[in-house]
Amino acid sequence: MIRKNKSLKDVLLIHELAFIALILLAAASGAFGIHLWEKSSQEATRISSLVNEVQQTRGDLYRQMKELFDAYFLEDLAAKKEYDHFTSGIEKHFILLNKMTIDEQERAAINDLHRNYKEFVAETTSLFNPYESVYTVKQTLNAGLETGIFKRYEDILTRTEKILNQKQLEHDNKLKEIKRTTIVLLIIPLILALILLIFSRIFLKRAIVKPLNNLLKATAEMSTGNLAHRVPNQGAEELAAVSDALNEMAHQLSMSQEMLVRTEKQAAQGLLVPMLAHNIRNPLASIRAIAQVMDDPAHDAETRLSLREIMSTVDRLERWTGALLAYLLPLKPQLSYSNIQEMIEGALMPLQQKISEKSIKIRMPNGAENKLVFTDQHLLEQVIYNLALNAIDASNQGASLEFTINFSIENFEIKLFDRAGGMPFTPDPSAMSAPTTKRFGTGIGIPFAFKACDALGGALTYQARADGGTVVSILLPMYLNQS
Repeated sequence: MIRKNKSLKDVLLIHELAFIALILLAAASGAFGIHLWEKSSQEATRISSLVNEVQQTRGDLYRQMKELFDAYFLEDLAAKKEYDHFTSGIEKHFILLNKMTIDEQERAAINDLHRNYKEFVAETTSLFNPYESVYTVKQTLNAGLETGIFKRYEDILTRTEKILNQKQLEHDNKLKEIKRTTIVLLIIPLILALILLIFSRIFLKRAIVKPLNNLLKATAEMSTGNLAHRVPNQGAEELAAVSDALNEMAHQLSMSQEMLVRTEKQAAQGLLVPMLAHNIRNPLASIRAIAQVMDDPAHDAETRLSLREIMSTVDRLERWTGALLAYLLPLKPQLSYSNIQEMIEGALMPLQQKISEKSIKIRMPNGAENKLVFTDQHLLEQVIYNLALNAIDASNQGASLEFTINFSIENFEIKLFDRAGGMPFTPDPSAMSAPTTKRFGTGIGIPFAFKACDALGGALTYQARADGGTVVSILLPMYLNQS
């Protein structure tokens, strides 16, 4: 599966969103911690206020009792007024305490304390009645208050303070837990920021720094002429696009360089081939003229047949020489209906001496005597000649050379099988010349065959045989379009 490169724009957007998320997370963690701390502070203040109010209630109760004693023992006339004032103040304390409670346990303790206080007030208020007996008042002051109502009030007050102290302890523990939670919440964004920083460094190295180094290295290599060097498709999408563009530029430059070399070789051949063709055509013309002059009806039939074969071979060599000259220019096929088997036989006729010297066994195709194709007979003959010549030169004494022809609706395929040592190189359709193993070889036969097949709308392929030798395939259309 091909992994798609990410765009720098997308990656930067992801990083920006990640940083914004971290900022929001840190802000949320801080706000949550502040909220917990504020809530804890409010709870601490509330509990402290409850304790203070309870203590103030106790203090006012003691002062209220003092006014009671002042009224009886000191006969203080203002004691009753002060007593009522403290009663009103304590009631206000209880109202405030009820407002400050938040659960049933606190509310029950305060209500119990308040109820006991009301009992205290109910019993002590009657002591201000002038009709009460002295004994009753003394008994109430000495024993009733101390051992009865006041003692119960103190017990309830102690229990209430214990409840509040327990809540204060629980709150302190909760405060410690909140502190730990707040620290963890603040540490998490820091850890995430560190991870993002490490990831950003790795990303910058893999997606930007390394691809840039590869681009710099590639430009240095290509500037020295190494156009085969390629830049890996790595990094961000933009840098990957630059790498592809640089590779494509190197490929185009390589093709242009190759075309320039081919043009230079073709120019060099263009200077040499016409001179060689001129030097070949002159002897050929003389040979044909002599054979034509010697073609006298007075000679026997075998002699006249040999002379005609000489003239036919000279004509064929003349056409091939013209085709060799045309190789330097764009080939323009001269189309006509031709018999394939006759073309193969015509291509092998100039090679009969070589075939005889090596005792090569030629196996011709079957069932192709009446098959006509619309192509350039002379170009195809020269292609077959060059391929057969290479196969014969590479074959051992007594070897075999086999031709086969396969037909389809649109194409026909000529195959040449040999038992030589195989191709010592891979033929290149774009090369101006091929490596040659012949002592006086030019290396132009195979490139001409490629070019001619291309001009005839087909293809030429080479394939090694499993048990030794080579198979050469010529695939051409049955009817070549004139355009």
